[in-house]
Amino acid sequence: MRTFLMSVLSIPLVTFFPHYEPAQQPLGIQITEWTVPWEKSRPRDPYIDPKGRAWFVGQTGNYVANLDPASGKFERIEIEPGTNPHNLIVDRTGNVWYAGNRNGRIGRIDAVTRKITTYMMPDSAVRDPHTLVFDGAGDIWFTAQRANYIGHLATRTGKIRVARVGTANSLPYGIIVAARGTPWFVQFGSNRLSSVDPATMRVTEHELPSAGTRSRRLVETSDGAIWYADYTRGVVARFDRANGTVREWPTPSGAKSLPYAMAVDDRDRIWMVETGVQPNRLVGFDTKNQSWIANTPIAESGGGSVRHMVFHQPTRTLWFGTDANTIARAKLP
Repeated sequence: MRTFLMSVLSIPLVTFFPHYEPAQQPLGIQITEWTVPWEKSRPRDPYIDPKGRAWFVGQTGNYVANLDPASGKFERIEIEPGTNPHNLIVDRTGNVWYAGNRNGRIGRIDAVTRKITTYMMPDSAVRDPHTLVFDGAGDIWFTAQRANYIGHLATRTGKIRVARVGTANSLPYGIIVAARGTPWFVQFGSNRLSSVDPATMRVTEHELPSAGTRSRRLVETSDGAIWYADYTRGVVARFDRANGTVREWPTPSGAKSLPYAMAVDDRDRIWMVETGVQPNRLVGFDTKNQSWIANTPIAESGGGSVRHMVFHQPTRTLWFGTDANTIARAKLP
């Protein structure tokens, strides 16, 4: 099924805050890393299951695995050859859903039996499911980066709907489902931020002020604002959905920072990893005080590049994988 509905909104106003003002008493962040036993497999995108295990994919190793942080034990699950999974998420019952980035499918691993169920894309053009996210009903929304599509999987029926993004080669990348149920995603190949109507699959593209903006991830704060990290320009930005205005703040390392992984905690603090510096640095931004509150090196492994990150509210921790072949946990104060 192919749906193509799209509109582009006018360029919003932007306000830029040029000065970096570090916190007078930066927060202390404790980062723990576990070395993944399968070398050079690009472990990434950990997600915590109901038992406290960190599930993750090995993108170049072509596997799905989990880590028990209490024991340090790893479990590996073999998946279809050529899948090269890009991302996974875990539902409320512990079933694991992963994106088949190289073979046009989404896979489901049963929490008990480890049986794999495969959901193929209904259109062969949607060849590369990228990032998955749950909505309030437990269904899945996803991006397909190079195929230039956005999609929805009804987890109870297996039905998949897809819609092509209007801007050519826009590279749909990070995606969230906002509190009101609307999916939002960034386009790494263009200076656009987009939303999707869940009922009609209509894609609305919001053109951002700087032509050079290229973003990989985004989050929503409790006031309904959409925040994104500008990978090429080294800023964090707030997009106001009510009027389309944008406010920007430079990251601690500035233009060279290449902010990539991004998450928001339960206090509306935004966390990002600067991947343009080595070692990579985990930085925190207080959206209420509009100031940077933490700047912590990923010292043990260096990080290499941290591509995605999630906040686990029950333990108040951030989880991420590194290109240095580790899974990492950061405890927040």
